[in-house]
Amino acid sequence: MLNPLPRRLEPEWLDALPGDDPRAIRSRRDLRLMNRVMGHAGIIARALAMHLTPARAPRIAELGAGDGTLLLRIAARAPWREGAEVVLVDRQPVVDSAATARYATIGADVRVCVADVFEWLESDGATCDAIVANLFLHHFEDEQLARLFALASSRARLFVGCEPRRARLPLAGSHLLGLIGCNDVTRHDAVLSVRSGFTARELSALWPAGGGWSIEERRAGAFSHLFVAHRGGRPS
Repeated sequence: MLNPLPRRLEPEWLDALPGDDPRAIRSRRDLRLMNRVMGHAGIIARALAMHLTPARAPRIAELGAGDGTLLLRIAARAPWREGAEVVLVDRQPVVDSAATARYATIGADVRVCVADVFEWLESDGATCDAIVANLFLHHFEDEQLARLFALASSRARLFVGCEPRRARLPLAGSHLLGLIGCNDVTRHDAVLSVRSGFTARELSALWPAGGGWSIEERRAGAFSHLFVAHRGGRPS
């Protein structure tokens, strides 16, 4: 049996590029393609559907939301979309007017928060029904993740994270993204994302103990890793 890959974090190029840099714009387009290939919208949508009440419009926040299109794809097909409040949190202001207009057409109210996620989670307005993170948690060291989870667990009754799976098959796939036309930024960052991704119960070990939480953590598809923390009732 092969030894598991050690987790290793290195700076990703996209994080250092201005939001309007042409290479960054192209890389965000590549990420939309990668999300489709990996099926992340469907993975997250199914996790939300298990725990959200269709009859009541929820307040859902996405951390590290980028251009906001992933949660838009999820909301567009969800029974809870009418009247839902969607909060997109990211340090880069890259959600365009076309995306916000599409949220309006499905009956959802969208708010873009250009902020550090820790500062946002510590704010008075951060309480939600659900918090989503897609290809975002792998950017943080364990100590930072423990802090993020502690804040999120006090702000929402449902947390869903979908991340790169740290394993040899996803790593091999990350080296082949040039075959589907991804640019240099995406190709570079994809390899680093897998190496900083997750496996086994690594995220569960960082979630706050106690509090009546139900935890699910598992492989999702060929390349992804799913983490879901759910607690009944309303957030305090």
